[in-house]
Amino acid sequence: MRAFDKVAATHCRVGESLVWDGETEGLLWCDIHAGRIYRLDTRTHALEEWQLPERIGSFGLADDGRLIVAMVSGVHLYDPANGVLTFLVDPEPEQSGLRPTNRLNDGKVGPDGAFWVGSMHSDGFTAALYRVTADGRSERKVSGLGTSNGLAFSADGTTMFHSDSKQCWIDRYDFDVRTGDLSNRTRIASPGEAEGRPDGGATDIEGRYWSAGVSARRINCFAPDGALLTSMVVPPKRPTMPCFGGNDMRTLYFTSLRNPNDASEDCGDVFRTRVEVPGVPVPRFRTRAHSVG
Repeated sequence: MRAFDKVAATHCRVGESLVWDGETEGLLWCDIHAGRIYRLDTRTHALEEWQLPERIGSFGLADDGRLIVAMVSGVHLYDPANGVLTFLVDPEPEQSGLRPTNRLNDGKVGPDGAFWVGSMHSDGFTAALYRVTADGRSERKVSGLGTSNGLAFSADGTTMFHSDSKQCWIDRYDFDVRTGDLSNRTRIASPGEAEGRPDGGATDIEGRYWSAGVSARRINCFAPDGALLTSMVVPPKRPTMPCFGGNDMRTLYFTSLRNPNDASEDCGDVFRTRVEVPGVPVPRFRTRAHSVG
């Protein structure tokens, strides 16, 4: 039987956006609706937290020590040392004030050094996936989404995985590291509620895609072609995002959410388990603007 350890009992309403910092052996995540980012020092077990003024969809590490953060008002750079927020761009300015439930959601720094972030819309399939660079440019890359989620990239940077939690599918793209272009979109899996509606994602060095099956208490591992290889039942009812970390990148961490109407003691907390294949490290956002093409 697989062993799971609880690493933080933060009881997040919606724990998300796990990030491993290999330089400091720190594990970071956010509670979306609380607007709070946590950092756990995995060596000392000291827990820090930073309060931001809005809901947080996702964030990543930047190459200058700051964080790149997607919030309700757009994408910002945040300095944990002094609390300074620097606005970068709002990928969806037309959504401002339209519906309070429409916002930016899952995001991850890509192998091109850009921040890839999607949105979620309650009013149909009008959300999208964007590529954000340090010069404040935002480029729409994928349209027709309900809840953009599950971003992850292969070890060689040539493949991107992406899911839609509302439409229940996982797609694979060819990825051009030099330009950030996407091509050859392929639907590899369509897991439903019983199998685990796809939420956050991560990849290992063998090209497998690990998906949080938020509706089924599972972490699912898919082959690059979409074949289901492993389905782990986990302690919290609703796991939200996996992330690889540890010195050998063989520790699989994952966040979870806490439904006020249906929660167990483990819901909203962060867990870990050990896996055989190391995960792919996530790059840092390039804070110096760079052009494509």
